[in-house]
Amino acid sequence: MRAGMIGLGAMGEWMARNLAQDGYLSAVYNRNPAKANALASELQVLAYDSPEALAAKVDVVFICVSEDRDVLEIVHALCKTINPESIVVDMSTVSSATAELAAEILEELQVDFLDAPVSGGVEGAKNGSLSMMVGGNSKVLQRVYPLLESMTSRIIHIGPTGSGQGTKAVNQVMAAGINQAVTEALAFAAAMDLPMDKVIDVIAGGAAGNWFLQHRGPTMSKGVFKPGFRVALHHKDLKICQKMAAQYEIEVPLVEQTLLDYAQLMARGWGNEDISALYRLKYKE
Repeated sequence: MRAGMIGLGAMGEWMARNLAQDGYLSAVYNRNPAKANALASELQVLAYDSPEALAAKVDVVFICVSEDRDVLEIVHALCKTINPESIVVDMSTVSSATAELAAEILEELQVDFLDAPVSGGVEGAKNGSLSMMVGGNSKVLQRVYPLLESMTSRIIHIGPTGSGQGTKAVNQVMAAGINQAVTEALAFAAAMDLPMDKVIDVIAGGAAGNWFLQHRGPTMSKGVFKPGFRVALHHKDLKICQKMAAQYEIEVPLVEQTLLDYAQLMARGWGNEDISALYRLKYKE
């Protein structure tokens, strides 16, 4: 199957590379043509100047962009040229409602749609070890399963369209809680002047251990916040969670607090740093 990747940001570029490594990628598109052309030249695939041009030449279209409106804009563009029986896989983080609308639009053209957001950050995208949560028809999933395996180490079919994005929203709420807990705990440790490397090492191996502590603890405690998952992006995702929670009349105070904290970070110019930059607000020298 010929695959095309739309969106070559921090995640999309590495997913495209992994598809190419396994021989599936044939086309790329990015709003920044220079980036698309450079990657296409390196991977020996074609770069197209529009989503619709790409859609006419592939069997599977992968989308990895930032916003709900971007996904729908791309879907409408694809509709101009996409071939019946093609498959569109959206790996962006958007609302369940956006996923459902995209599926409805494409269904009229006999095109299948999967909402397939991922977790694992830039490291996971680079290493092909992302965890993918999929909403949509299980038979469609089986058709593209080998391609998805190029980018992931774990693929779970959650249920109907929109359920993948619903599960990603759960993930993002949990990520907010972990960020709050780890940054607060390490700020507490720093205030006591404990040896941070030893604290992180011993706790990471116990019941409170987690990926974020192990991979971000050493850097945040040194004041280094190189992005794996940017504050501004998590803020965007949590706004989606906030809206979905209101729809289901669920209170999410942790989300509300994290949104306030991230707003502070962005106001101070730290929106493009890793979410571990929350440590800046917790640790007072």
